[in-house]
Amino acid sequence: MKKSIISVMLFASLTLSSCGSSSSSSSSRPSNETTSAVSTESTQTEAVTESTSVEETTEQVTAPQQEVGFEGMEEVTADALIDGEYHINVDSSSSMFKIADCILYVKDGNMTADVIIASKSYDALYMGTKEEAENDDGSGRITYTENESGQSVFNVPVEALDKEIQCAALSAKKQEWYGRTLVFRADSLPDEAFSESRYTSTIQLGLEDGEYTIDVTLEGGSGRASIQSPTTFTVKDGRALAKIIWSSDKYDKMVVAGAIYVPSIEDGHSVFDVDIIGYDYKMPVGAETTAMSEPHMIDYTLYFDSSTIKKCE
Repeated sequence: MKKSIISVMLFASLTLSSCGSSSSSSSSRPSNETTSAVSTESTQTEAVTESTSVEETTEQVTAPQQEVGFEGMEEVTADALIDGEYHINVDSSSSMFKIADCILYVKDGNMTADVIIASKSYDALYMGTKEEAENDDGSGRITYTENESGQSVFNVPVEALDKEIQCAALSAKKQEWYGRTLVFRADSLPDEAFSESRYTSTIQLGLEDGEYTIDVTLEGGSGRASIQSPTTFTVKDGRALAKIIWSSDKYDKMVVAGAIYVPSIEDGHSVFDVDIIGYDYKMPVGAETTAMSEPHMIDYTLYFDSSTIKKCE
């Protein structure tokens, strides 16, 4: 797994992180509109553009390889989840293997998933390496059913979330196996899917109304973006709003837990006041960048370290 960690940069010239700055800008309040903060295609890095003209005959040579998962991820097994079905995001190491949707099923300590492919490019999947698929007698081959939208649905076993899982796909055109690495992302599940809370809340920390500073770490994207740390956050009636200051002014939207936030532009930086859902875990967020030819929503995580919280005097 190619690791990528976004280094947190300090912007000494900015005074926004100092105590006394306001974290309650009305322009950054969430709107009533909701959207998914994460999507499978947006996990691609800003620098990678998918090629739709590459034929499967040359996939082994030409298909761009993509990063999957994130550094420090820990496996999440079925016993950490509540039985049910959940839409979940899946990272794929191959740009040719486009997953339109994925539904995770948790029941009696086991997990399976419907991996949904919009095209008819693949006849079968095999949960293992390309070499293992080629040597299999056919018993491990997973064929697809078709849903109401005409998409291919492969029901596969899932060992664990946040774990690199080998998968091979059989090309319908060439009848050749191609290897992928998949990661079923636990951070795309709703909070109610977990049997125990994943994070510490503002109320659990016993924070009184007021202004504080905290260290925050950004991960995700291509590695070029960064945010200011430490940053300020304001607590009022159990709600915490953090001031997220990006390294450029090219971010025009953030999405946190389905809520959309818009920025103010201050000294060449996009500045958002966003809700802190929880501390001491990698909080998934989306951020839309306008730095490319067209806007792209990129997946990131924010880690608010509660051990660094300091009250502003």
